[in-house]
Amino acid sequence: MLNSPTPKYLLPKTWLLVAVVFVLAGCSNTKYLQQGQTLYTSSKVEVEGEILNSEKQDLRSALSSKSLMTQQPNTKLLTTRIKVWLYNQKYNEKKSNWFWNLVLAKRNLEEPVIYDSTKTKESLDRMSSYLHNQGFFHATVDYKEKTRRRKTNVVYHVNTGRNFVVDKISYDIPDTAIKNIVLANEHLSQIRKGMIYKSATLGSERERLTRLIRDAGYYKFNRDAIEFTLDTLNKSLFRNTLNPFEGFVNIFNENKGREKLTMDILIHVKNPEDSATRWQLYHIGKIYAYPDFSLNANPSDTTLKEDVRKYITIRYHQEILRPRILSRSILLRPGEPYSLQQYNNTINKLYDLGVWQFVTLNYKEPKDTVNTLDAYLQLTPRRKQELGVTFEVSNSSDYTLGSGVTLNFRHINLRRTATQFGLTLNTGLELVRQKSGWDLQAKQFGGEMSLTWPRFAMPFNLKHTARSNVKTRLTLGANYLSRIDKFDITSINASFGYDWNETAYKRWIVRPITLNYVGVSLNPGFRDTVVNDNPYLKRSFEPALIGGESVSFIFNNQDILHPRHYTYFRANLEESGLWLSGINSIMNRISKRETNLETLTNVNISNFVKLELDYRHFWKLGIHSVLATRAYAGVGIPYSYSTVLPYVRQFTAGGPNSIRAWRLRTLGPGSYKDSSKTAQTFPDQTGDMKLEGNIEYRFDLLRMFGGTVNLKGATFLDIGNIWMIRKDSTRPGSEFRFGSLYHDLAMGTGAGLRLDFSFFLVRLDWGIPLKVPYFQGNKNGWYISEWDLKDSRWRRENIIWNIAIGYPF
Repeated sequence: MLNSPTPKYLLPKTWLLVAVVFVLAGCSNTKYLQQGQTLYTSSKVEVEGEILNSEKQDLRSALSSKSLMTQQPNTKLLTTRIKVWLYNQKYNEKKSNWFWNLVLAKRNLEEPVIYDSTKTKESLDRMSSYLHNQGFFHATVDYKEKTRRRKTNVVYHVNTGRNFVVDKISYDIPDTAIKNIVLANEHLSQIRKGMIYKSATLGSERERLTRLIRDAGYYKFNRDAIEFTLDTLNKSLFRNTLNPFEGFVNIFNENKGREKLTMDILIHVKNPEDSATRWQLYHIGKIYAYPDFSLNANPSDTTLKEDVRKYITIRYHQEILRPRILSRSILLRPGEPYSLQQYNNTINKLYDLGVWQFVTLNYKEPKDTVNTLDAYLQLTPRRKQELGVTFEVSNSSDYTLGSGVTLNFRHINLRRTATQFGLTLNTGLELVRQKSGWDLQAKQFGGEMSLTWPRFAMPFNLKHTARSNVKTRLTLGANYLSRIDKFDITSINASFGYDWNETAYKRWIVRPITLNYVGVSLNPGFRDTVVNDNPYLKRSFEPALIGGESVSFIFNNQDILHPRHYTYFRANLEESGLWLSGINSIMNRISKRETNLETLTNVNISNFVKLELDYRHFWKLGIHSVLATRAYAGVGIPYSYSTVLPYVRQFTAGGPNSIRAWRLRTLGPGSYKDSSKTAQTFPDQTGDMKLEGNIEYRFDLLRMFGGTVNLKGATFLDIGNIWMIRKDSTRPGSEFRFGSLYHDLAMGTGAGLRLDFSFFLVRLDWGIPLKVPYFQGNKNGWYISEWDLKDSRWRRENIIWNIAIGYPF
């Protein structure tokens, strides 16, 4: 039975009630102020000057920060200061019952900000100092305050004037060895000719030079030995000391046509203050490793066993790792100069093995040797074995109740070689509630085991950097899926390959061997009534033998060096059938075409090439909001005797991680719409190609339950579709045509809520279609004119709810 639509006369009353609540929340915030007090409601920074618009925007953001603008107005939500209103409800209205106790959590309250003019003047001084540090030596800052109805807003007026650019960089370094080091790496300097002067750049350059010099072996070098002298005095003023006016004319003529004023920077690297000698070069002496060092252990424990090796001395009670592997993982070598980079590389290398929970590296100067450092590595081991169980309960439009259990076991140090063994077993059920009771719709179980070596497992040595974090992985797995009265799919997979980091941001995953066997058994009734009527679906359900290789490249620069925006990019290329076809040909030749790989397995070899590109960029728009974007493109091309991609490699669209205004696997391909009865019971549209783009604005709302749960909101726009490479006569409009691209693109929008528990996130999104490729009422498929939010039946058919774990991208 359909729900009756909401009566029209109730809608205006509902909106009126909402409006009244927000008006009260806005007006009553000044009700409890004392005589002479005003509520600080807003602040604005206006920037003028001879700088670019992008620079003005950056300055506005910086000058509006809490560190410079000492008094910040209360935050707003939907144009009201709802947190101030809630504060008044608790402390002035004294609201207290089960509802108010839930809503009036401490993190949801804000004390009214009373305007203080002294803090405004303090903000002026801080802003002036900041502008000076940014090179705007002639900047002016003023403000204007406006009070109305016991509310005050402040507008700061900033005129940057003309800032300075760096013209000449020179060095004053009395130590020739250090001078050679600095000049050899001058191309990496943070200060360059033509750049705008900023004091923060000098700080960055001081840190770079400190790391550079210490990395060259100067263990005791101090950052305070680096100083800068700025010369902004224009020498034209002194060309004629007898006629100062001529000097001013020279300045005018020299700067005429210049966009910026210039300055010279002199970099000093001083010798030690307490000695007439130069900075001393230090070398590594002895290296001591404690592989089973507990948190309260004593390095001088006389009961420790000692194993003296070529490079290191191992002191231990229990041998955690084979000495050869431990020695290879410690990148320090006796006699080498002290290196800050090698210090970091050694710690990271030992952590990458996964054997130790804590890694500590200390240097000490031995009494009997000058300018030498002995290294002490204290390693606290982790538990060798880990066991975990995960339970899952879910609900979907396809089933009423789903449950699953996953068992994970991991051994992190097989045979004391840092080799990791992993085993995963999982099972799950899908149940549907019928009038007669619960019916089993699907069942699944499977498992996977893996071996991971902390090196390239190759017959020859392959050079790589200390930061590479090399892993060799071998995985074997099997899975069985049964949809009752439809089909059974058995999948067996194996892969062998390598993972490593090229740089801090670039990662490679190379699988020279991948093998996947997919066996399919169809229920006769489902085969005759559904599959045989759809040639494409019939080909998709054919058993497949997928064997080939894959390469993935990942770029991710999310770190502390990119606090405002960062990028994630993944490219994946997969090929199947090349080396399997080679094995097939060899078997044909040996058996004189009597038997081969396909006849033995009774499965055809799948030949295809598949490429996927996934680009994401994230902008942090303040402390509590993020703009996330994604662009995705994928295409799979069958070749040789294969005419269609295997079912498990095809593209789908719709669902909680795709175009959220459509249900899972129901969108496309192209402008095709499956309106058959089969689609009601088996919605499963797939294609050879996919294009998708997403924009999502994420923002914080409230903290709940004492701050343990963060309620977040989001609005989003999704666009994309799937297509066929070749024409499919059974699905008209499904093939990709560049001229029909705009028409075939689906578009949806919506909003969502997220419950962030820190260790996982529960997401609820609702989506509504904006543009429907198969809609005939508009030339290009625009669907907004069909919206009827008052009709409950229309809402059920067009507004899609998605529940998922984690972000969609």
